[in-house]
Amino acid sequence: MLKKVAALAVITALSGCSLIDGDKYSQSTQAAIQQSETNLTNQLHSYSAQIDKQNDQINYLSIELSNLNNEVAKLRQDQAAQFKKLKAKKATSEPPKQAKPAIEPSQTIVLGGIEKVKVDTIKQQFDARVDTGAATSSINAVDIQEFERNGKTWIKFHISDDKTAKEDQLWIESPVIRYAKIRQSTSEETERRPVVELWVQVGKIHEKAQFTLADRSQMSHPILLGREFIQDIALVDVSKSYLQSETK
Repeated sequence: MLKKVAALAVITALSGCSLIDGDKYSQSTQAAIQQSETNLTNQLHSYSAQIDKQNDQINYLSIELSNLNNEVAKLRQDQAAQFKKLKAKKATSEPPKQAKPAIEPSQTIVLGGIEKVKVDTIKQQFDARVDTGAATSSINAVDIQEFERNGKTWIKFHISDDKTAKEDQLWIESPVIRYAKIRQSTSEETERRPVVELWVQVGKIHEKAQFTLADRSQMSHPILLGREFIQDIALVDVSKSYLQSETK
């Protein structure tokens, strides 16, 4: 009997110890959990404060950017207005520039019935008859050869006159501007002749003119200057010769 009582006492004592240890463990766990919650709460507050600070900085930068955009827009408007004023002032203060004519209007140039004409491309001079009765100008062209260059029709030829030896004749090359129909005085038939554009000089007159490449072998001069060349530039005194030529 005593053995049973002793065993029961031992079991009871051990159970009491277990309950005491369990309470201690439960209190420790709860304390750790509470501490963790406190730490998390503090971290959340810290993150929230940082986010609020960043939002304040973003708002500040947005306001600064908006102000800068407004300043740039105002500067552009001021610049455009200033440019407009300067342009208007320049337009009113400066008269429009006019192209300077090759010949001053106050100067009256008189050409003789015959003049020397220098062709720029070959730097040679030829006698030319100045004829107000002819509308267009023409050249006594020989050895005419047509060819193609860059998809366009070109032509090469010599100017024939009695004063230039054949071996001294130089080739002139020029694009064909158009074709003209020429009727010879000795025939009713018309011929299709090319028209070229050349820079020529007669004294102080330096102009680009159109010339029909014609057969002037029966004429006394290899070049004819018509009305289209001399109009608004010079007068003609057919009773005189070489009034504007450097060499006579």
